[in-house]
Amino acid sequence: MKKTKMIILITIFILLAASIVYINKDKFSYNKDVVGVETTTNSDVAFSVFGDVHENINHFQAAIDDFYKINPNMDALILNGDVVDQGIDEQYDSVQKTLEKNKDLLPKIIIKNIGNHEFFDYDIEKNSKEQVQGFINKYLEFSGEEKVYHDKWIKGYHFISLGSEDGNSETINSITAFISEEQLEWFKEKLDEKYEKGKPIFVFLHQQLEYPNSRWIGVEQEEELREILSKYPEVILFSSHTHRDISDNSISLDQPFTIVNTGAVHYTLVIDPSEENGLRREDDYISGIYVEAEGNIVRIKARDVKEKEWKYSVEVSK
Repeated sequence: MKKTKMIILITIFILLAASIVYINKDKFSYNKDVVGVETTTNSDVAFSVFGDVHENINHFQAAIDDFYKINPNMDALILNGDVVDQGIDEQYDSVQKTLEKNKDLLPKIIIKNIGNHEFFDYDIEKNSKEQVQGFINKYLEFSGEEKVYHDKWIKGYHFISLGSEDGNSETINSITAFISEEQLEWFKEKLDEKYEKGKPIFVFLHQQLEYPNSRWIGVEQEEELREILSKYPEVILFSSHTHRDISDNSISLDQPFTIVNTGAVHYTLVIDPSEENGLRREDDYISGIYVEAEGNIVRIKARDVKEKEWKYSVEVSK
């Protein structure tokens, strides 16, 4: 049980050490002096993104409480994969009870995406084809979706979620996303649906695309997915998975689409050259992303929940 988990953690530590994301500061305004709870603006749509909850209910509750104070009238919350640590009934039930308990503090729309841990049961070494489908079925029941990829229009903005269709099996490893040709074709159609030049499109995928200077491929179909995205500079892609710090080097704007690292609710990996693998695990570091869109302008703010402060504020306009 613990063996698989340890291998995954070691892999993450080793492969993340070289991961660096660059920001092109000429393309947005940057303001790090934004500490404390901020009043809401008259935005067209406002939402938050939490990555990697891993059924850490205490941290999840802290994030819910903090973001409610920031904006009690948010339109949506996106849980961007690894909502559970294992895709088993007990953990889904635990998260669902937390959502129900906090229904008055949460937006009416909650989008639940699949990650790699939704394919895990630490008592299983490798998933069979039938076990993979079993994990997918549990996720679908929890999320209320028909497939691991799905979309929703919220106040005129398109929210598109991609998701791995395999995990921890003989076909695919325990951390990389597998995106089928059918899903890629569906994605093309969705990006073109009601397309308006310059109008932001919000895309979510738990696993990350390869960052500059990174040695870690998070998506098996990296090349195909990047080719599709390169035609839509309006896309803002939110990725989780790495547990990396939400610092001012965690956004990339020159893809030509935008990539935002969501940070993690469960724990955070902070760059620390003094550590053997170049990273230090901070168990009490809870982070999330708050987003407001007004027309074609999107304001993205990274939140340190424990310290109740913003790590950065970025304005993106394509």
